[in-house]
Amino acid sequence: MSESRDLVDKLITGLKQQRDELKLQMHLGKEELKEEWDKVEGKLSKLSDDFEPVKAAIEESAESVFASLKLVAGEIKQSFDRIRDVAMTDKQDT
Repeated sequence: MSESRDLVDKLITGLKQQRDELKLQMHLGKEELKEEWDKVEGKLSKLSDDFEPVKAAIEESAESVFASLKLVAGEIKQSFDRIRDVAMTDKQDT
């Protein structure tokens, strides 16, 4: 199950990297983007915080924890994709 733990750790690290890259690329002038950004940043922070204490214990209930973490990570990635799409569309319009 350490593979699952490593996979989730890499997933969170990748999401944080995407967050940082998006933060540099986009302008949060649009209220819609700002609200989406605040929501997804909170989710990522919670996901990261929730994962830390279960890293060592993930093997005990790996299936349910891993499924839950994947679901939240997927939601965060979809939000990043929406933000990126809107930001790129706005950039092309200017």
